[in-house]
Amino acid sequence: MKDEIAKQLRRDEGVVEHAYVDSEGWTTIGVGRLIDKRKGGRLRDDEIEYLLQNDITEKTGELVRRLPWVADLDEARQGVLINMAFNLGVNGLLGFRKTLALIKAGDYAAASVEMLDSKWSRQVKGRATRLSEQMRTGKWV
Repeated sequence: MKDEIAKQLRRDEGVVEHAYVDSEGWTTIGVGRLIDKRKGGRLRDDEIEYLLQNDITEKTGELVRRLPWVADLDEARQGVLINMAFNLGVNGLLGFRKTLALIKAGDYAAASVEMLDSKWSRQVKGRATRLSEQMRTGKWV
């Protein structure tokens, strides 16, 4: 039965791969999934975790494809770059040419300073401070 109702709902609701406003003005995703808080819509914790894990896997894969040397970093420093890619997109992270060159060369102290000397750092404040420290020390912050 679940397969048949899913087939009908895909046909009748449509499948949308991004958030959209439905015909009644409510924010919706996927196959008619109401997420608009004004009407009690939401994502459950397990759904949020599922999406997060998929996003981490996707960003990690894209990052390693674009910068293969990232795979050789310790986990905490890889985590810094994944976190930044999550925030900026991989293309945005690639704009940190000097920082990335310093990381690739193993000069983590200089890279951590360079991270803080950016528009990104001024925008995200505490996040940049924490990630810079993690890059410098190689320890999760």
